[in-house]
Amino acid sequence: MTSYRWIICAMQFLATTVNYLDRQVLSLTFPGMIEVEFHWNDRMYGLITSIFAIVYAVCGLFAGKFVDWMDTKRGYLWSIGIWSVGACSHAFAGILTEHWVGAADKLELIKATGDVAVVVSTVSMYFFIAARAILAMGEAGNFPAAIKTTAEYFPKKDRAYATSIFNSGSSIGALIAPLTIPPIAKWFGWEMAFIIIGALGFVWMGFWIFIYKKPNVNPRVNAAELEYIHQDDTNEEHAQPQHEKQMSLLECFRHKQTWAYAFGKFMTDGVWWFFLFWTPQYLNTHFNILPTSGEGMLLIFVLYLITMLSIFGGKLPTIIINKTGLDPYAARMRAMFIFALFPLLGILAQPLAGKFGTPWFPIILIGILGAAHQSWSANIFSTVGDMFPKSAVATITGIGGLAGGCGSYLINRGSGILFQYAGDTNMQALGFEGKPAGYMIIFCICAVAYLIGWIVMKSLVPRYKPVE
Repeated sequence: MTSYRWIICAMQFLATTVNYLDRQVLSLTFPGMIEVEFHWNDRMYGLITSIFAIVYAVCGLFAGKFVDWMDTKRGYLWSIGIWSVGACSHAFAGILTEHWVGAADKLELIKATGDVAVVVSTVSMYFFIAARAILAMGEAGNFPAAIKTTAEYFPKKDRAYATSIFNSGSSIGALIAPLTIPPIAKWFGWEMAFIIIGALGFVWMGFWIFIYKKPNVNPRVNAAELEYIHQDDTNEEHAQPQHEKQMSLLECFRHKQTWAYAFGKFMTDGVWWFFLFWTPQYLNTHFNILPTSGEGMLLIFVLYLITMLSIFGGKLPTIIINKTGLDPYAARMRAMFIFALFPLLGILAQPLAGKFGTPWFPIILIGILGAAHQSWSANIFSTVGDMFPKSAVATITGIGGLAGGCGSYLINRGSGILFQYAGDTNMQALGFEGKPAGYMIIFCICAVAYLIGWIVMKSLVPRYKPVE
């Protein structure tokens, strides 16, 4: 039996890695660089990250349908092409801001005061929002295309594991980011960090054009591998592929399975995005550690190194199936309940940071939470392939992207407002005051989000029930 499906999985992994590298450039260049040049505060940064989330959410709804319509190969190409253009376009925000205010160089922007500083911060913020919107528009198609590809190339029992592998690209991207982006920004300017990282997507596109074909018509997939891929189907279904009837968006929303998946994404996607966007700023605010410093790079690297444990999270349902004989959905839900318990440790992150005065305790606990999230994510993605026909997989994944983006918008927008308010008023809450109180509140929300999501999902779809 050939193993070409794993080459496809490797390409999905690389796409997801680039996806998260592009997404993280802003968070790693904001403290000490962009915030100084453009006079931004937490509220403005929270607005930019939340706009990214809401555009991602809205586009995710249509991206899934777009991928189902364009099909996997072209859908993936359009997605990564658009987001690579968006990633590179961030680099021109500074030049456009200088032109708008009539500044000779970035030094004049940094030295601006009074009304000029307000104009600089406002104009640059809108330029960045435009660039983030393009980035979000393209990135919204990554997971619908990836999940559809997985449904095409893997049987149900292997989909969570394959998903955990390509989804670990988000952790690898976040792992590589602190080792590459800050040095590039420090030596060549933050603009080049956006351009160099953004250009990686165009390289991926060149390989995808020649590597991807559907398994039934791929000469590199032999009969034994094709039989393995289609083991869940009848012989007639994969011997003579049929065009399945497309489900409309309205029809998708009529099923409880759609609402279960969407709610799970709504409750949990924002947790990952919060830590992705705010951890560098958290270290800068609480411990005066910049992501461009050696300690800052090491802390963020260790955080995402811990999240790499999630690669084993996709294997747990297979182990449960082999030991208990449960159907894939029941095994996945049992695994997701286990993963939902680990984020509760996040409640201890801020108290330990306050008690010992070191960033290592919160970083390790956030890393464990991140590993649990990625394990949860790999399995919740796979429930779509369990319950829906392949022709609707990308559309349902897109609906989940909409829900997850809305949750991410709320937590990022709310965090920016909360942190700014807590700092300005020296707010007291849960034994902390000022911005630490704000972070403590958000950490508590993140800790319980997974259990709430699991309970609602289980209530809506208590047992395996595929949509015909």
